[in-house]
Amino acid sequence: MRVLMIAPPGAGKGTQGARIAAHFGVPHLATGDLLRRHVALRTGLGQTVQQYLDRGSLVPDRLMQDLVRRALAEATAHGGGYVLDGYPRTPAQAWAAYQIASSLGATAQIALHLRVDDDEVVRRLLARSGIEHRSDDTEPVIRRRLALYHEVTEPILQWYDRRGILLSVDGMPRPDQVTEDIIAALRDRRGHHADRPGPVPALLAAA
Repeated sequence: MRVLMIAPPGAGKGTQGARIAAHFGVPHLATGDLLRRHVALRTGLGQTVQQYLDRGSLVPDRLMQDLVRRALAEATAHGGGYVLDGYPRTPAQAWAAYQIASSLGATAQIALHLRVDDDEVVRRLLARSGIEHRSDDTEPVIRRRLALYHEVTEPILQWYDRRGILLSVDGMPRPDQVTEDIIAALRDRRGHHADRPGPVPALLAAA
């Protein structure tokens, strides 16, 4: 099972990604965790990433691609299944992820989209902020992150739909119910992989 997780912030992507990976016995490749691991181990990639983090800058796409390539190569060497969480987030990253996975013979079978209303996302993240005392999760900041998701990330869903691998699941119910719905939907789709990448000029033009 090879799955990409696509969802707005606060939709439960990390929780559901970990549960899916555990259920199907494949690695959960959460890019944020992978970055932190490389930084903690002071690998060459980690030391380069640390320089950007110290400056408060975003990690460039080329480094993220290197990170994803290494993670997918390792997953492929141990059976080929994976749940990729946190990448891609832009059209350019979506195309890069396809090229990387294609070179490894491990393109995604499912692009799993969790649907959650904006107001529910705001409610969840504000509740999390209150528990974790996070000063950066204010409503104006959350709304800006959601606007960015709708503008930059959401358009790639159309490409996954054209490829025949998009699976959209309601992320509004309680987490256990969402997990049950996802597992059932993935079982139904298993063995029906129809990847038709096609041209992407319009997709990349929006990057």
